[in-house]
Amino acid sequence: MSRKHQLAELQLAIMQVLWEQGEATVAAVQGALRPRRELAYTTVGTMLAKMEANGQVAHRSDGRVNIYRPLLHREQVSRSMVNDLAERLFHGDVADLMCHLLDGCDVSREELVRLRQLIRDKERELRDAE
Repeated sequence: MSRKHQLAELQLAIMQVLWEQGEATVAAVQGALRPRRELAYTTVGTMLAKMEANGQVAHRSDGRVNIYRPLLHREQVSRSMVNDLAERLFHGDVADLMCHLLDGCDVSREELVRLRQLIRDKERELRDAE
């Protein structure tokens, strides 16, 4: 079973900055988050240190500055968080989750085509596994 990667709101926001930039200093992360939320430099630094202790990020030093990079991949975090959401809200019923999303969101024709293709691919994968 894959490891669960559940991130709190601030952790996820920080990871998104690191995924987009590849690596960043505390000041760069703080600046990237500033349009959405005003955080003290020390708050961002403390959170990055905690995330490093949890194995979510790593740093290298450049003089007196730490430069952080993500250790988790966006795909593994999003998959883990969606699986957790499906489990907690829909008792693991993926069909209920999809029905909820399709009923509650505006879905374009292109998105429906993509969903149909994903379903066909998954059906083929299950058939091949038999």
